[in-house]
Amino acid sequence: MAKFNGHKNWNHWNVSLWINNDEELYRMAREFADQDTRRMAAMNFLSYLGDMGITKTPDGAPYTVSSIKAAMVGMNGVILICTNRSDPRP
Repeated sequence: MAKFNGHKNWNHWNVSLWINNDEELYRMAREFADQDTRRMAAMNFLSYLGDMGITKTPDGAPYTVSSIKAAMVGMNGVILICTNRSDPRP
């Protein structure tokens, strides 16, 4: 299967681009990712976005469980890695 900038396809790339680069979307996604498994977090985040009337990125890529789940890779792991380090420096 062809990849798009390292992602499964354009839709996954575009959703990831928006979630990981828009501060408000990123913070919301992190909150969901920190509370549940990635699949459940993606489902809940998709529902949350839908409740706000947001179904697509500004570029027109539809938010889906699969694309949100892919965008969340590593989100909740960052906190675990930082809090388990004995040396607080990056």
